[in-house]
Amino acid sequence: MTRRLSSAVVSLVILVAAALTSLGAAEPGAHAAGPEYVVRGASGLRKLDHLIFVVQENRSFDHYFGTFPGADGIPRRPGGAVSVCLPDPFRAGCSRPYHSTSLRQRGGPHNRRASLIDINDGEMDGFLRALPGGEDKCWVTPHPGCEQYLGPDGQADVVSFHTRRELPNYWYYARRFLLQDRMFAPTDSWTLPAHLFLVSGWSAACDDAYDPMSCSSDVDLDAKDDRWGRHTDGPVYAWTSITHLLSRAGVSWRYYVDDDTCFHAPCPDRANTGTGPMKDPLPGFTDTVEDGAVENVTFHSRYFNSAAAGNLPAVSWIVPAPGYSEHPNEGGTLLGGQRFVTEVVNAAMRGPDWESTAIFLTWDDWGGFYDHVEPPVVDQNGWGIRVPGIMISPYARSGVIDSQTLSFDAYLKLIEDRFLAGQRLDPATMDRPDSRPTVREEVAILGDLANEFNFAQTPLAPACLDPTPTDGATPIPC
Repeated sequence: MTRRLSSAVVSLVILVAAALTSLGAAEPGAHAAGPEYVVRGASGLRKLDHLIFVVQENRSFDHYFGTFPGADGIPRRPGGAVSVCLPDPFRAGCSRPYHSTSLRQRGGPHNRRASLIDINDGEMDGFLRALPGGEDKCWVTPHPGCEQYLGPDGQADVVSFHTRRELPNYWYYARRFLLQDRMFAPTDSWTLPAHLFLVSGWSAACDDAYDPMSCSSDVDLDAKDDRWGRHTDGPVYAWTSITHLLSRAGVSWRYYVDDDTCFHAPCPDRANTGTGPMKDPLPGFTDTVEDGAVENVTFHSRYFNSAAAGNLPAVSWIVPAPGYSEHPNEGGTLLGGQRFVTEVVNAAMRGPDWESTAIFLTWDDWGGFYDHVEPPVVDQNGWGIRVPGIMISPYARSGVIDSQTLSFDAYLKLIEDRFLAGQRLDPATMDRPDSRPTVREEVAILGDLANEFNFAQTPLAPACLDPTPTDGATPIPC
């Protein structure tokens, strides 16, 4: 049976050194053996000089890993049949989650309103009710071209799920390294608020772009309002980001975006970026501008060059563009996103920095897809519906499923613990105090990503994969 890291188990962190030595790497697809606790503390984290956060788009945990062995996946009856059936206003009765082999999906609405409907006071059964009506919608009046978006009984694809067949590389990483089955999006909303939380622990609207105390929580941030979505006329996000703390401490960081036309080749003009501003918010932060750090937002090609040269920054964020973001209706397929992520991981594994690196892969929100786990409420801003999470590192507890309660706030906490001596995005201690309502890194139920590592083990070898697998994950030379 797959071992889990529960919050209760994590608290039992006093170990015998000899027991730790027995925690070696498992073979791909196997489950680790040994005690259920790990080495903790700064001495262990100091082995990690490079933290990489890769953020794809719009998939729920159950949609990607709902059938992963040992994970908290789609509820089933004894014998394996799916036990849930969601009320379906477009068909008689209800619709059950079904396996889809289609590499394209349409998904559903993924904003604050849709999230509340989906969650339905904890029933987690509103995913079909949240879908818009209209004669042009496949789930209302099927028409030519709809087949790839519907289940065998005409179910909308928001109740679909995938298996290792469609996601061989992602499932390989989850087996070889570590899967997180309680990673929640940081808020009940969409792409822009999620990415704001990713780099700052908050999503807000500010009356004065140069007054951090003028901001108030806002997790809707209308995409049609150029102030929030485009930030073309100067900064708009006045509160403090993690990059400000990093810059003041002399800690290197980069935020890598797509250049639209120059994948794997230098592009001199950042204005050509193919990554939309909703996933590229740092140039809209006043502190990024005032710190002279906007140039730290750069291109994917420079990530690949840095990985090969062995000069990765301490903290990297990598976000995609349409075509390989895995966002439904952006023109790409699951294979495009999986290829991009695999190339990112392969580059880190091939470079000199591998043995001091940890890669965290996640998705920014649920995309309207079904998930059965009710998200915790930590403040007026969230959290949001569960998303997949994978950790890849030579010190990962191989084959483990981490069931600590996590969100993107745990990423900030790990960055702060490793590189900032535990300093938080806390108005009481920051040189740029702001009006945030919650220090998210200190939320009581938040797990600790440090517990996912075993720094006593022999480092796991790189495991490069073919970015375009045709029949399961295919190892290739690193």
